[in-house]
Amino acid sequence: MKRGFYTIMAAQFFSSLADNALLVIAIALLIDLHAPAYLTPMLKFVFVLFYVILAPFVGAFADSMPKWRVMFISNTIKIVGCSLLFLAAHQYFALAAYAIVGLGAAAYSPAKYGILTELLPPEKLVIANGWIEGLTVASIVLGTVLGGVLITPAVSAIFLAFDFPFINTGVDTVTEAGILLIATFYGIAATFNLYIPNTGVDHRILSKNPLFLMHEFGHCLKLLWTDKLGQISLAVTTLFWGAGATLQFIVLKWAEAALDFPLSKAAQLQGVVALGIAVGAVMAARLVSLRQSVNVIPLGIAMGIVVMTMIVVRDLWVAIGLLMLIGGLAGFFVVPMNALLQHRGHILMGAGHSIAVQNFNENLSILTMLALYALLVSLDVHVYTVIILFGSFVAVIMTLIRKWHLLNQSKQDSLHLIGAHKGH
Repeated sequence: MKRGFYTIMAAQFFSSLADNALLVIAIALLIDLHAPAYLTPMLKFVFVLFYVILAPFVGAFADSMPKWRVMFISNTIKIVGCSLLFLAAHQYFALAAYAIVGLGAAAYSPAKYGILTELLPPEKLVIANGWIEGLTVASIVLGTVLGGVLITPAVSAIFLAFDFPFINTGVDTVTEAGILLIATFYGIAATFNLYIPNTGVDHRILSKNPLFLMHEFGHCLKLLWTDKLGQISLAVTTLFWGAGATLQFIVLKWAEAALDFPLSKAAQLQGVVALGIAVGAVMAARLVSLRQSVNVIPLGIAMGIVVMTMIVVRDLWVAIGLLMLIGGLAGFFVVPMNALLQHRGHILMGAGHSIAVQNFNENLSILTMLALYALLVSLDVHVYTVIILFGSFVAVIMTLIRKWHLLNQSKQDSLHLIGAHKGH
């Protein structure tokens, strides 16, 4: 791998670490502000909202200048949102501040993935994705654990006791101390962004006209959904990210119901799922080539079935093993599909536009599934019922996607036979 790839990995690690730690801190902040339970998943909802709203424009933004500069600007926006969260005194102000962090993340994502296709040849994309996803998930593990640790009384007491001579920092609560530390991680990520190499790709865009960009985005959206391989990989990753975001909050509720865990410990169980994803991602990078990527779809069906077994678990170590397995299945099937989607998108429309289309679909899925989950929470549906509904949904949709792919293959085989017959 080129040296610039490792700089990208470092920047991604610290930015993602901060994102995930901040979610736990923001949940704790809502609890401190006595917000109703259904507002907790709404944090993730407002975070991904800009991914959907700005989807027609962030691809062009990512392609309009060197990717390192896009990533630096995006991390700066995250720092602004983090600072506003520090000042939040009302639950809706906290949601608005967290939404600004989401704005930075929405601008960051096309550049983060798009630079891989500029820097590396196609045959290294699965390996690169395995490392990026593995490292991202490692940062999710450490981020969620860090967030959980920062809100434990013993650790927060140390931070609150620390003070600078003659300077009043204004840090008086557990959540304020956590937010300040997380802003530092965003600063480290922004510093690494400055050292990412320029790939030499031409960054002139066709137009800055919003109507043109929306039309162009619609065209790109249609291109990916009508491409036989693009549509399958896009369907899988769309479902995965919607399900993954919802599972984050399900694990928090489930840990409370099944294991009697407070938020600080439940957040660490989220990290166990992420660790499983990291292991699965690295294994996929080693074992699955780009050509074989569609063969992993059945693992998505298996994941949905395995999730439903969470309702019988009462022991911590069994819970850890089960969550590792769920994460491992998820990581193993999503990395090859992600690489395939990037490859098809890069061929059809260019890196930035492709990732923007991917983000639009994936985050629309997150918005939809989180809104449904928030509705179920507001209706006081028991978490075990939610788990059964969730696992069944994932298994059924993945089965339908597999049938869709097999149908595409049979049509393609028929066309090849007709062509061969005409040739004779």
